[in-house]
Amino acid sequence: MVGLCFALAYMSIGCVHMGPSTIATDRFDYSTSIADSWKQQTLLNIVKLRYMDLPIFVDVSSIVAGYSMQTGGSVNGTSSSDRAIQGNFVAAGGQAIYTDRPTITYVPLTGEKFLRGLITPIDPKNIFFMLQAGYPADFILGLTVDSLNGVRNRAADGGNVRKADPDFVRALALLREVQVAGALGLRVEEDKAKNSTGVVVFRRDDVSPEILDKAAEARRLLKLPPDGQRFTLTFSPSRGADGELAVNSRSMLQIMSAFASYLEVPEEHVNERRALPNVDVIPEVIELQQGVKIYSGKQKPRNAFAAVYYRDYWFWVDDRDWKTKRALTAVMFFFTLADTGSPDKLPLVTIPAQ
Repeated sequence: MVGLCFALAYMSIGCVHMGPSTIATDRFDYSTSIADSWKQQTLLNIVKLRYMDLPIFVDVSSIVAGYSMQTGGSVNGTSSSDRAIQGNFVAAGGQAIYTDRPTITYVPLTGEKFLRGLITPIDPKNIFFMLQAGYPADFILGLTVDSLNGVRNRAADGGNVRKADPDFVRALALLREVQVAGALGLRVEEDKAKNSTGVVVFRRDDVSPEILDKAAEARRLLKLPPDGQRFTLTFSPSRGADGELAVNSRSMLQIMSAFASYLEVPEEHVNERRALPNVDVIPEVIELQQGVKIYSGKQKPRNAFAAVYYRDYWFWVDDRDWKTKRALTAVMFFFTLADTGSPDKLPLVTIPAQ
């Protein structure tokens, strides 16, 4: 009987597998933690730019979750004769030691590659890929370009704000309507040297006359041929040739600086000249960018999409403010598209078998 109990106890311990049961919990918990920390890191660096502080990024390059379970059991007993005083005796015991020892590797993003990716303008193809993915044209272009074919966007540099050209604001609103109607698309073409080129195409088939008129007006405002149907994307701050759409795209540093202009800096810091002063809201700003705001205060916010603590103040994006949430998420997407990844040589992590 004693031997049977010991065998059953051993089998019950030996049949337990820890690995499969941890996947569901670990996968979602780690992904949630990484996403939250990514939002907070991006927001913190945007805030730091208003204080003329150095933005620093640290990447999570690997996560290795290591678990170990040590178990043991013992059974002993004493069988006495009928005349023995102590009688029969049986004792059973067991122990279990559980260890959770994750190994997380952090890599500071520094060096020439990171700096080049931070200050290099984003490839215009990547910007229009976002439009192809369904992001609103007026929102994405208003955030990521300084000008389209020489028609200038709003800009905020060093506390000075330049108003957007009225033609730029109107053209982006028209492009949004054309995009919703499915009459605006992007095609990637390759030449003989295998170089890829982005081509913006204005569709005319199965498009209503009203949308065709709006597309023609958008082309006119952007100084493009009114009857043109396809335009090659080029990077240039000035007007391109007749068959080109010159895009003066912003770098990640410029995009973050533009986003930082919507930050509500505490008056105490403005008066002490610790940060660039707040700028007034400009009526000419694209409609979908109106209402974008990063709040600040002494108390930790309750309803925050992302919140960071910096210089004795909390800075946050309200979880009910979908416009600012979308803008912050777009900044994170473009940071991924920019060539600012981890160094090629990552540290070697050795995990002992347990």
